[in-house]
Amino acid sequence: MNTPNYAFAAEREQRRFIVNFGDKVLNGEAALFVGAGVSRSAGFVDWKALLRNVAEELDLDIGKEHDLLALAQYHVNGNGGRYELNQQLIDAFTRDATKTHVHDILGRLPIDTVWTTNYDQLLEKAYETAGRRVEVKLSIQNLAQARRGRDITLYKMHGCITQPHDAVLTKQDYEIYDTTRRLFTDSLKGDFIEKTLLFLGFSFTDPNVERILAKVREQLGQNQRAHYWITRRPPKICPEGRRPSEDMEYDRRKAELQSADLRRYGIQTIWVDDYADIPHLLRALEAYVMRRGVFVAGAAKDPAPLGRESLDQLSRLLGATIIGRGFNLVSGFGVGIAEQTILGAFHAVYESTQAQPADRILIRPFPGNAPLSTRADAFKRHREDLISRVGAIVVLAGNKADNNDAPMLSPGVEEEVQIALSLGKPIIPVGISGHIARKIWEAATTDPHRYLPGIHCEAELATLGKPDASIQEVSDAIGTLLERAERLASTKN
Repeated sequence: MNTPNYAFAAEREQRRFIVNFGDKVLNGEAALFVGAGVSRSAGFVDWKALLRNVAEELDLDIGKEHDLLALAQYHVNGNGGRYELNQQLIDAFTRDATKTHVHDILGRLPIDTVWTTNYDQLLEKAYETAGRRVEVKLSIQNLAQARRGRDITLYKMHGCITQPHDAVLTKQDYEIYDTTRRLFTDSLKGDFIEKTLLFLGFSFTDPNVERILAKVREQLGQNQRAHYWITRRPPKICPEGRRPSEDMEYDRRKAELQSADLRRYGIQTIWVDDYADIPHLLRALEAYVMRRGVFVAGAAKDPAPLGRESLDQLSRLLGATIIGRGFNLVSGFGVGIAEQTILGAFHAVYESTQAQPADRILIRPFPGNAPLSTRADAFKRHREDLISRVGAIVVLAGNKADNNDAPMLSPGVEEEVQIALSLGKPIIPVGISGHIARKIWEAATTDPHRYLPGIHCEAELATLGKPDASIQEVSDAIGTLLERAERLASTKN
């Protein structure tokens, strides 16, 4: 399960990055470049580990070697081909590895262009888990093809474990790259010019990328787009005490020089103190991007204790409040709640004097035709997809009919709350509507930091559970909490 991000306090430069890059994501101008560091944290080997046996066969010390492409080339030269190197690649990248929190967050971010030098398929799995359709570009031949309905285009510029014979591994592979994969170079160059890239797990030692950066700089001069690189600032002192302080200071100085040099290409370094901070920083970015979406979790076979008329009135007013305060409604069309919430939201859209985009209301009914044997899994994935698109959820009522047509607590609404907790989303329970909402409200009043992390909420929570509160008071309290959650996610707090 993912860890909520409220323990992470972004620094000024990190907050600036979240806002600037987040706005590029929202405008469709962002792209990702994922390097080996992201896969290494999932349990895959890095280049040095991959070539350790190769170095031993050549009577060389892998610890002393820096030109690893040349090392791979020496091995191919000595063996008259690359069969053994291909096999080592297969062995290294077909063993079990688990995608990380970083993969999960990247899978949810609405970025449609992704570049990687990695051979593994963890990114593909992350996008599949997030319910997004990915088209993988592996060769010149399929660069010109387009998969209809794709959500992501993933450029694997060095190949994939599925085709190890075509992977870019050796010095010669790099030397002939512009002959065999020239269109990848041109496409990446175009994205450098037209998009804002975020580099993750990348060391900027790849000669292909360095050459492309130089060409873009040559053509654009000082008119380059801003790009970002998230990396760890080398510590001043080795925690384990295995390295002297002068070596640690040397690493810091070199890192600062590299960071300054990357500014020539428009790349700004976003420092973190520890690699473990990177998922939290990305979670904060996700919260910023999704901050205006609101998911209403609820179902009401039984409208008690409010009664049908009051519950419908509250649902319609909630929909109108979400739209009227500048948020977007996301709904799975839960029985007894969604119809009225959507109705109120549409009234607010059509009655507004301001231009309203069509995507202010997103309705994604649950897949009713899913086979009974797989329905629970399908519904869970559907809920995860919906909740990953929002900044907060509101819980109303939460009951359904049992086999005897009697009301019972809704396990679906409860699952939605658990998904929101796992994703670190603020949860606003309308306690006066009873059922699951009352249960969550009681838990939230006891532990508000868990359900509304970092948000001042005591007075509003009290209103949401007060039996004599008016419908307008409840709606206003929800709107206030949504605005506070939005301010927190937008780093304006």
